[in-house]
Amino acid sequence: MFNQNQNLRPIPGAAVSLGANGAPAPSSVAQEVIDARQETQIWTTFALSPYLRTNDILVSVREGQVILSGTVADGVSKDLAKQIALGIQGIEDVDNRIEVHANYMPPAHSAERDFSEMVEDAAITSKVRSKILWSSYVERLNVMVDTKRGCVTLSGSAENAEAKEFAGSLATNTHGVHSVDNQLEIQAVKALAAKVEGTDFADALVTTKVKWTFLHSSNVDSSDIAVSTHGGIVKLIGKVASGAKRALAIELASNVRGVKGVESDALTS
Repeated sequence: MFNQNQNLRPIPGAAVSLGANGAPAPSSVAQEVIDARQETQIWTTFALSPYLRTNDILVSVREGQVILSGTVADGVSKDLAKQIALGIQGIEDVDNRIEVHANYMPPAHSAERDFSEMVEDAAITSKVRSKILWSSYVERLNVMVDTKRGCVTLSGSAENAEAKEFAGSLATNTHGVHSVDNQLEIQAVKALAAKVEGTDFADALVTTKVKWTFLHSSNVDSSDIAVSTHGGIVKLIGKVASGAKRALAIELASNVRGVKGVESDALTS
């Protein structure tokens, strides 16, 4: 059995069939392994879900049958937990004993980050680093990125105030980021990569980087914008919700390394 708010632990005291020599029967051991794997899959999915990870949910699996227990604040969360369990391969039935209490308060955060928080923080750090490395400011920045519970800290150096502000903006405009502590010091920066004059990035790579930047930007809906590149000139086509989002999309595309210009006449608001 796994508890949503605890680390993985062994399944307690399940009855085990014994063979002639007193050792567990092979079929029984194999079934226990399957049960444990399915419990882990369900628990991990709960831990990664922003709707369930703070709840106190217990998971027990025996031969394809799942028992869920614990407490949540609404019926939607209870049903979501059941649907997640049913989505695991090999699960045939779910006995959903989770109780719904409207006034339920999830357990307070501990000092240590839990599994889901560490995974999310690692993803945010990776996205912010990639944005900076792909930006046209890369030669003016030497940045280290650290994320804890969605709070990003930038440390290192920037060549000027503009580069520092730009790095902070990239981090702020990344999905999952709650706050940014921009500790970059303004000083001479060694180039992170040699700049080769006359060498262009492949258009396909530029397009990929622009799309990726839009995808992980919290204020731009990437599904509304088509991106293409020819000779380093990026063309944006589509319709966005406001003039501010249009301006942001153009700015983000312009600041991707390898972009020589942006054609945005076909991007409307």
